[in-house]
Amino acid sequence: MEFKSKIKTIEWIDNYSRMVDQTVVPYEYKFVNITTGEDMFQAIRNMIVRGAPAIGVAGAHGIVLFAQEGSEKYIDRSEFVKWLIDKAEYMKTSRPTAVNLMWAVNKQIDIIKNSKSDIKGIVEELKINAINLEDEDIEINKRIGDYGAAVVPKGAAILTHCNAGALATVGYGTALGVVRSAFAKDNTVKVFADETRPRQQGARITTFELAMDGIPVTLITDGMCSYFMKKGMIDMVVVGADRIAANGDTANKIGTYTVAIAAKYHNIPFYIAAPLSTIDISIKSGDEIPIEERSHDEVTHINGKRICAENVNIINPGFDVTPHELITGIITEKGILKPDYNKSIAEAFKL
Repeated sequence: MEFKSKIKTIEWIDNYSRMVDQTVVPYEYKFVNITTGEDMFQAIRNMIVRGAPAIGVAGAHGIVLFAQEGSEKYIDRSEFVKWLIDKAEYMKTSRPTAVNLMWAVNKQIDIIKNSKSDIKGIVEELKINAINLEDEDIEINKRIGDYGAAVVPKGAAILTHCNAGALATVGYGTALGVVRSAFAKDNTVKVFADETRPRQQGARITTFELAMDGIPVTLITDGMCSYFMKKGMIDMVVVGADRIAANGDTANKIGTYTVAIAAKYHNIPFYIAAPLSTIDISIKSGDEIPIEERSHDEVTHINGKRICAENVNIINPGFDVTPHELITGIITEKGILKPDYNKSIAEAFKL
């Protein structure tokens, strides 16, 4: 039985991009229309859209929006191409850690550089590619889900951190895609969701979408995972990824590394679920992954209210890197990659 998720996070409609505004979930479930390239840049930067695969598609949409604007501004094709490539490079700076953004925008840049069409034709080619990336994302996630479901024990309690679900992708999800596929086969599967400070993506978003789809979920705070692991209440961990190095080191939401250490100590399998587009084979290890430093207000305030004293020093990295030694497997659309990751990742890219 195939699981039908009710959520589609981002979609190209006519001449604009429509997306779920994730800054207001779970208080509201509303869509916003993004009509300019600059608005898309800000939507990515301010996390109206979030999650590596969704950010990638949003970036591709953003290049179409810039192209539409440029087609009204330029008559000379060469000037249009130069301007649009500059805008594409600018779009890649909106979120530095998630490599899917760079991957998707680079696909649009290839079209811009290699197209033989006039300005109007380039815009149309970019739009077709952006829509194709949407459709491909959902199919990739379903394949990830099916491969991952094969290693989920019957009645398993799965711990996840942050949100790697339908709302982090175009639909279905990576880590939560594994949950959805497993639940379709065995409705006794359940989820423990870390709240994921400081932006509470687990509390706000993961619990929201699992509840919407009728999948049992228990919310715990970030510091509780070891407690439940020791009690034997967690059977496996599945999380997403924002960038994976060639050796398997994985950047994901801050706090993931801590969960991985706890899982290793308690002999609990720790899986990454991510498409191959999240793997950056140009970097050898996690030491080379840029880590985004985010606003201090995310730490000092919750729902607009200060939770600490004034003049407190704050450091707010958005991500951490889990060493490959702590990772049981990387679930991709081409199967589950196992150590030695340098070898299995290289082989996956040749398939």
